[in-house]
Amino acid sequence: MSTIGSNVLNSVNGSAAAQAAAAASKSNGADLQDSFMTLLVTQLKNQDPMNPMENAEMTSQLAQINTVSGISELNSTLEGITGQLDAGQAMQAAGLIGSGVLVPGNRVLVGEDGSTTPFGVELEQAADEVQITVRNDSGEVVRRFEPFAMDAGSESFTWNGEMDSGENAPKGSYTVSVEASADGEPLEVVNLNYAMVSGVSLDDNGAPLLDLGGVSEQVSLGDIRQIL
Repeated sequence: MSTIGSNVLNSVNGSAAAQAAAAASKSNGADLQDSFMTLLVTQLKNQDPMNPMENAEMTSQLAQINTVSGISELNSTLEGITGQLDAGQAMQAAGLIGSGVLVPGNRVLVGEDGSTTPFGVELEQAADEVQITVRNDSGEVVRRFEPFAMDAGSESFTWNGEMDSGENAPKGSYTVSVEASADGEPLEVVNLNYAMVSGVSLDDNGAPLLDLGGVSEQVSLGDIRQIL
């Protein structure tokens, strides 16, 4: 069952509250400035004529209130922007419910009918040789693909479920390992596996987390490499 956590809905609804809070903070900053100016004028009216406030002292006090007011307005602006970003990310995450995605992982599943889940490879730079190997849960190699070249970025692949022996792989979970190199030097590789987004929740910082169906795992939006 696809779900949207109540905290996600609260995040979306909270964007309006954040804007209202920003407006209230701006009003409070203006009130603070008015109060300061009233006190300053009163101080000037009641100062000792023989020892008046120096221009430098007055300028310093005006600069202080402007700094406080500016910081208050900046904070309120940042709160409003943060609220809008959080709500936007929550909505984006909710829109992925029911979608298949590629995220870091090395699992590929084979069904009763021989169908398989997609997998992927991510490279930071182009490779002139990429070697993909599929192993069963005992660690035995069941399929080794022919090496190929690949550009930088992420790319998805589909295994037809056929083993090197020519037989169809039994139903179950398999692992995919990838080795890549350029000019004989090994490259860093990120393995990707398929998952279905079943729900959305928020972490302690208010960032959306995607619940992956069939596995007890959550990923962030930044973990998604491809939407299938």
